[in-house]
Parts: sequence; structure tokens; C-alpha cells
Amino acid sequence: VQLQASGGGLVQAGGSLRLSCAASGRTFSAYDMGWFRQGPGKEREFVGRINWSGSSTYYANSVAGRFTISRDNAKNTVYLQMNSLKPEDTAVYYCAASTKASTKAADYRYWGQGTQVTVSS
Repeated sequence: VQLQASGGGLVQAGGSLRLSCAASGRTFSAYDMGWFRQGPGKEREFVGRINWSGSSTYYANSVAGRFTISRDNAKNTVYLQMNSLKPEDTAVYYCAASTKASTKAADYRYWGQGTQVTVSS
């Protein structure tokens, strides 16, 4: 699976962004999809995940209630809607594909290249 993330940018605190991750290659709908992020000087951290059908999602406590993951298997695309953004959300955001329902980066086999999100105060 090849993944291409897009939609990052600069936004003021309190604003919103929607990231997209387009997949090509193997059957997209066979994979659970996750979003991770890596802020300046920080380790990569789990943001959220969605199961293969889109019927189940799970979020890190730091983004629960503000971020929403969805997917459109007909378009081979997964989305990360980010609302009420905070400066601490500033990071490179990565999408990833896994055959497991996991929050661990090591369980994700395929990764996109990352897209930068910067939230100004």
C-alpha cells in the first residue's frame, strides 16, 4: 500500500484543518488506518485509528473530542478532521496502515510521508 498524506498547513489556535491520506496499491479496505504525529523534539505518538469498515474509531486522550477520523473506501482515502486546534498540536502528521487494531507504531506496516501542521497562538 502506498500512502500520500496531504492537507497540512498553518492555522491559528482554535481553528480547523482536515488532513487526507490517499492510498493506492493493495486493497485499502483490508487495512485499519491510523494517524500518528511527531512534534519538534518529541517522539512519534498515536493520534487515532479507524477500523477497516469505518465502524470503529479510537483516539488518544489528548485529541478525543476535537479530532475525528473517517474513511471512504470507495475513494481509498482516510481523513483526519482536526477542530479546536492548539499550539501543542503542532507536528508532522503521518497516516499508516495496519492489519491490526493497534495504537503502536510498530504494528503499522505502511506509512505516508507526513504533512506538517503548525498551530500558531
